[in-house]
Amino acid sequence: MVRKDNITMSRREIQRVGIIQRVMEKRIIQREAGEMLGVSERQIRRMVQKVRQKGIQGMVHGLRGQPSNHQIAWKVHEKVVRLYQECYADFGPTLACEKPGERQKIQVHPETLRLWLGKARIPYPQRQGRKHRRWRERKSYCGQMVQMDGSHHDWLEGRGPQMVLMGYIDDATNRVYGRFYGYEGTFPAMDSFRRYITQYGIPHSLYVDNHDTYKSTQKLTVEEELAGKEKSQSQFERALGEIPVQLIHASSPQAKGRIERSFGTHQDRLVKELRLQGITTLKQANLFLETYWPRYNQRFTCVPGKALDLHRPVPQELPLDSILCIKTQRKLRNDFTLAYRNQRYQILAPLPAKSLSVQEWLDGSIHLFHHHQEIAYQILEVLPEKSISPAPPKIRFRLIPKPAATHPWKRELSTCPH
Repeated sequence: MVRKDNITMSRREIQRVGIIQRVMEKRIIQREAGEMLGVSERQIRRMVQKVRQKGIQGMVHGLRGQPSNHQIAWKVHEKVVRLYQECYADFGPTLACEKPGERQKIQVHPETLRLWLGKARIPYPQRQGRKHRRWRERKSYCGQMVQMDGSHHDWLEGRGPQMVLMGYIDDATNRVYGRFYGYEGTFPAMDSFRRYITQYGIPHSLYVDNHDTYKSTQKLTVEEELAGKEKSQSQFERALGEIPVQLIHASSPQAKGRIERSFGTHQDRLVKELRLQGITTLKQANLFLETYWPRYNQRFTCVPGKALDLHRPVPQELPLDSILCIKTQRKLRNDFTLAYRNQRYQILAPLPAKSLSVQEWLDGSIHLFHHHQEIAYQILEVLPEKSISPAPPKIRFRLIPKPAATHPWKRELSTCPH
C-alpha cells in the first residue's frame, strides 16, 4: 500500500490513476487504456467519470475500510469459542465444527474456527503430517555449502549461564566450527560468521533455517517498494548480500539434517568435555573450543569428492566492520541531530542530507555515514530544554439545559393536582 495525497492507495490503483490521467489529457485513447489495464472501454469511461468527480480518491474502492457483508456476528464468535473451551477442548477444528452444527445448530467453517482459536491463543490438537523426503548427496567441493544454525541447550549442566552454540559444518567434509553466545540473534550470527571466514575463508553458500535472524518476516516499507525491492531483508541477509554469499533457507529441520545431527553429537560429547574441564563461564567455554574443534575435526572430517576448496580469501579492502553490523536509516532534524536507541547525536558539520545511515558495529560502537563517508558526531548527554509558552486559559460556557416536552414544568395547569 502507498499513501498519496493523504489517501492510502495500492500500487495497482496508482498505476490506474496514471493511465486515466493520460486518457483525460487525450494522450492515449480509451481503447488503448483498456488494453493496458485489462478492462473494457466502458469501464475506462466509468473510471474517467469517477476521477473527474472525486479526484484520485475516486480510484479507491468504495468498500475499503468497511466490514464485510459476510462477517459473522461477534455474539456467534464468542459463543463458538466458549463452547469449544467448555465442551470440545480436545477436538480438532474440523470435528469441533461438526458437533456444534449437529447439537447447537451453529455452522462455522473449520478454517474460521482455526483462525479464531489462533487469535485467542487457545491450543488445539494438530495432526502431524508426514512428508516424503529424498536423500541428498553431499556437495563435491569444500566450501560449496556450509550449514549454519544455533543450538539451545544446557551446555554447562546448571554450573553456569545458559548458552547457545552457533555452529557451522561444511557439507562436503563435515568440518565443524562453533562458538558460544548468550542468545541466538543478529550480533551472534554476524560475529560467529566473521570468525569463521577469518579462519577458513568466505564460502560459496550458507544454508540456514527460517529463524527471524536469517529471514525477515516484515512487510516492505514504502521506501523499499519505491526502491524496487521485492521482499524485505534481515540485517544478516543484507550483510551476506554485500560480501557476497548465497543464502539458502531450509524449509524444514530435516533439510539441514547434517548440522542437526552434529548438534546431537555435541550435546553428548561436548557437554561431558566441559564437565571434565570444570568450565563454569561463557569465556572459559569459548577458550576451550579453540582446542576442542581441531581435535574433533581431525577425527571426524571426511575427504570431499573434489579436491578444490571453494572458500575465497577475505579481501583486504573489504570493510567487514561496516558490513557485518546493524544498519538503519535515521532522519536528520533541523538542528542537525538524530535519535537512535534513546540517544541523541549531534552532527558537528552541516550536511545537505535529510537522513544518515547509522551503523552499530559488533564492538558496540556507533558510526554515522553519508554516501559511504563517515560523519563526525557528538553524543548529547543533556538535551536542550524547549521553551514552552503557557497555554491560554480555556473559557467554559455553561449551557442551560432545555426541559423536555414531558417535564413537569410544561404540564398544563388542568393536570396539576388541586
